[in-house]
Amino acid sequence: MENKCGFVSIIGRPNVGKSTLLNAILGQKIAITSNKPQTTRKRMRGIYTDTRGQIVFFDTPGVHKPFDNLGECLIDEVVESANDTDLIMFLLDASQKIGNGDRWIINNIVKNKNIVVVLNKIDLVENENELKENIEEYKKYFNKNTLFVQISAINKQNIDNLIDAIFENLPFGENIYPEEYVTDETIRSIACEIIREKVLNNTKDEVPHSIFVNIEKYEENDDIDKIFAIIYVNHKSQKGILIGKNGSMLKKIGTEARCEIENTLDKKVYLNLNVKVEKNWKKNKKLIKNKLF
Repeated sequence: MENKCGFVSIIGRPNVGKSTLLNAILGQKIAITSNKPQTTRKRMRGIYTDTRGQIVFFDTPGVHKPFDNLGECLIDEVVESANDTDLIMFLLDASQKIGNGDRWIINNIVKNKNIVVVLNKIDLVENENELKENIEEYKKYFNKNTLFVQISAINKQNIDNLIDAIFENLPFGENIYPEEYVTDETIRSIACEIIREKVLNNTKDEVPHSIFVNIEKYEENDDIDKIFAIIYVNHKSQKGILIGKNGSMLKKIGTEARCEIENTLDKKVYLNLNVKVEKNWKKNKKLIKNKLF
């Protein structure tokens, strides 16, 4: 059997399950997840390999109306990814009717592209007729040859059928990465994302989306890795929230992040976290490009 290999972008609105799906396909966590918008800020590569060939996935930021330079940069990332890949997996929430955000993505990003429409969250639809109605409504926006696949990423339902559909639509070619690779992200990048995930999951209001994480120093040793990271916030008031009373919030975030990084690396980790203010960083396009992408 001739080998297939290609790039696939996972595109959709925020919270539609893109990162959860990528982790389900790979069988392990490489992309952070949260119920908050803007969890994904850059293209995270996930690499799936079997006897048929190799799929290089791009987990992209959720598409939403941008309110600042950060939002504009995230949309740019999605558009660039859509233009650079062999196939687009367009994720829709099967438990909801099509919305204006979905229509905007169809008309401005995925139209006339090679796509597979993935209807996620079928586990949330209790009424079979409701699911059929939603699917029929979605189909009005695509040509009759567009392939639709129904899945539940969180329950890993129908993932095999989705992988089959992807391979059918990929070009022939040799694998790009060794078969044992599941991502080409650096340890620094993965550590940054894990720390940011713990901030997302432990804070609320404007704080989660007003931070970025930078690894100042990473020391690899045989017995223990030492990571020194700074969490930057947008305003001074957010610094106090992130640190918490007597440092309780920062300690909680640090403990959770350290444990997950240790599990990922399968070794001991020393994690040192500090919080600094980078005023109005979300309006600084140059800083956003340098630090986030």
